[in-house]
Amino acid sequence: MNQLTISIIFYVFAAVTVLSAAFVVFSKNVIYSAFALLFTFFGVAALYVFLSADFIAVTQVVVYVGGILVLLLFGVMFTNTIMQTELKADVLHVVPGTILLLLMIAGMLYTFYTTGDWMPGQAQLQGSVVQRVGFETMSRFMLPFEMASIVLLVALLGAAFLARYDKAHKNEH
Repeated sequence: MNQLTISIIFYVFAAVTVLSAAFVVFSKNVIYSAFALLFTFFGVAALYVFLSADFIAVTQVVVYVGGILVLLLFGVMFTNTIMQTELKADVLHVVPGTILLLLMIAGMLYTFYTTGDWMPGQAQLQGSVVQRVGFETMSRFMLPFEMASIVLLVALLGAAFLARYDKAHKNEH
C-alpha cells in the first residue's frame, strides 16, 4: 500500500474513534453509549496496529471488547429488566466539556505540528512482538507477573467473601 492509502485509513479510524467516543459521552441512552463504546474500543485497537503495537491491539480487543464491554452490556440490560428503570441520563456540563474538548484538540494539534513525523518508522522489530512479550514475561519479569496474579486472586476472593457476607447477614434478619 502506498503512503496516501495508509494515511486515509488512519484518518478514517481516527474519526470513527473520536466520533464514537463523543457519542458515548453525549448520548442520553446508556445502551446506545455502550454500543458506541464498542466502536471506540475497536478504533483504539486499529490505532495501535498503526503504531506497530500488534500485541496491545489484540489485548485491547480481547480485554476491553471481549470482557469489559460485554460485562457492561449484560449488567445494563439485566439491571433494566430487574429494576424496571428507565435507562436515560442527562448530559450535564455541556459548555465546560466543549471548552475542555477544544483545548485538548488545540493541544494535540500543537503537538502534532511541532513534533514532525507522526507515522511509525519503517524499521520494524526483528521477530514477533508477541514472542518477545512472552519471553520477557516468563524470564525477567516472572516474579512481578506472579505477584500480580496473586493480587488479582486475593481481590477475587475478597469480592466473593463480601458478596457471601452480605447474603449471610440478610438471611439472619
